[in-house]
Amino acid sequence: MIFYSTNKQSTPVSLKKATLEGLASDGGLYVPSAVPRLSSEEIELLREAPFNDIAFAIAKKFSDGEIPDSSLWEIIESCFTFKTPLIELKKNIFVEELFHGPTLAFKDYGARFLAHLTGYFAKEDQKLITILVATSGDTGSAVAYGFKGVPNTRVILLYPSGKVSRLQEQQLTTVGGNVTALEISGDFDDCQRLVKQAFMDGELKQRLSLTSANSINISRLIPQTFYYAWGALHIALRHPGNKAVFSVPSGNYGNLTGGVVAKMMGFPIEHFVAGSNANDSVTRYLEEGRYEPRPTVATLSTAMDVGNPSNFARLKHFYNEDHRAMAADITGCSVSNQETLDTIRSVYDRFGYIADPHTAVGFRAMERFNEEHQTPRHPSVVISTAHPAKFLESIREALDMEITIPDRLQDVLDRKKVSVPMSCDYRDFADYLSKL
Repeated sequence: MIFYSTNKQSTPVSLKKATLEGLASDGGLYVPSAVPRLSSEEIELLREAPFNDIAFAIAKKFSDGEIPDSSLWEIIESCFTFKTPLIELKKNIFVEELFHGPTLAFKDYGARFLAHLTGYFAKEDQKLITILVATSGDTGSAVAYGFKGVPNTRVILLYPSGKVSRLQEQQLTTVGGNVTALEISGDFDDCQRLVKQAFMDGELKQRLSLTSANSINISRLIPQTFYYAWGALHIALRHPGNKAVFSVPSGNYGNLTGGVVAKMMGFPIEHFVAGSNANDSVTRYLEEGRYEPRPTVATLSTAMDVGNPSNFARLKHFYNEDHRAMAADITGCSVSNQETLDTIRSVYDRFGYIADPHTAVGFRAMERFNEEHQTPRHPSVVISTAHPAKFLESIREALDMEITIPDRLQDVLDRKKVSVPMSCDYRDFADYLSKL
């Protein structure tokens, strides 16, 4: 399969080149020349299939023979060794838990797939690949653990100082080995800007063989279709003739874009609700048709604190720049900090379920959508993106209780933080990279 830049000013490339480049040379994001569609017969064969079979079927469409089936299956089997539970809280209300991977966040799906794919391609070329990652929280730790020990790779994480939870910071800064954390004096948009500027620095990019593990990388996006396909097929099994409405906590919009691609591939999805926090540039676009990014605002749902989401470029591409078409598929909903805390409390009181702040945003957005669209009533699936133990302060404030911290997180808390403080001036960042 061939991949093009959303800016349409660079040469089309293979999956390998798109993965190893991360960002196109013209600054655009890679997208497939056409979203591969599965026939109704292919969908039917996957209806009761295990998660990894569904993942393989989708990945094979995008690989299109570039990776041998046996190698692709080994990658899938190595990546997804954990469960993806779909929990019914009450009739027609589900939670799809995506936090059962190594770092207890949904980013494990994309990061592990990308790490194994990058390792596969790097081994072919026998060269050292440098991975740059801007993170607002969970992306960095998922990438760090995904790439840890992968031959021919080194990872540089950029995270905003003081703007991630303590557990997230500990996960980012205690991996060691081939992973280095840079603590940036700024916000997530500053981190993302530094990474993009490095990719536009031709000499630096070529010398270090730079690539990205952010959701700007097409091989982070592809595996995000897997869990939407899985969830949609299971909903169809439980509710024959009904398609799912997915409510997605949205920050950089890679998660939502993965769902959109799964829908375009033919999986039974009715609609999306994009829950945002105060960083609501896409929500306002969906409502008004004007895209006006604003500076990032700090909120309780820290991983969604993105003022100018990169993946909005992909969304516009997939909907042919048509606001009406996008708004027909996606309803935006902005949720305040107070609503987030109230929803954590409400969900626990009603269902005995503890939701982290991001999942709470998804819950509240779904509730608003259902209040406004009573008929027809489709099964609602809230995408749960992180284990609540990663946000102890918010859970304590909302529920006035302590929750058990999983052993793998407690172990991280006991380690010594190791990070490199850095300004958000690109000259300082470029100077650091030039000395690697």
